[in-house]
Amino acid sequence: MSQADSTALSASRILLKVLRVLNIGMAVGLVLAVPASFFFAPTFFEFFSKKPPRIDPSMLLPTLRVWLVMALLMVALIHVQLSRLLAVVATVPDDPFVPENAVRLKTIAWCMLGIELLRLVFGILAGTMNAAGSNIDWKFSASGWVAVVLLFVLAQVFEAGARMRADLDTLI
Repeated sequence: MSQADSTALSASRILLKVLRVLNIGMAVGLVLAVPASFFFAPTFFEFFSKKPPRIDPSMLLPTLRVWLVMALLMVALIHVQLSRLLAVVATVPDDPFVPENAVRLKTIAWCMLGIELLRLVFGILAGTMNAAGSNIDWKFSASGWVAVVLLFVLAQVFEAGARMRADLDTLI
């Protein structure tokens, strides 16, 4: 492995660890936000009662709570993705074409599928919040769905590579 590859791999490992810590911080914030949404509900209603009457806090607050719970689920999926990707990166210097990496990539793909489904749910929630008077701009994007397909294909490539490596080892 060249020095540039080694540096890129080290940088990737550091970045993934930092992202995982930030993701855990987001989880903590979301866990605290759910009970806070109940504790501060009177303040929330009072604030929005003074705003233009087009905002309906009785519809906005329950939708926001659902959004927080769905975001917590997304954070969990992202944590699994980052952890599995970190494990894949750890195998690159020795041999990335091992059966465990194919399983890890499939797990990452399933998590990505879950994230894309949650994005659709967020679109529905954004529509509900907009009906309550909010102004959330949500747009569908196909790039995440392409990434899901790519990850499932890549998992198959790793599975075939691991199988070929095992066959080669038995021949030698």
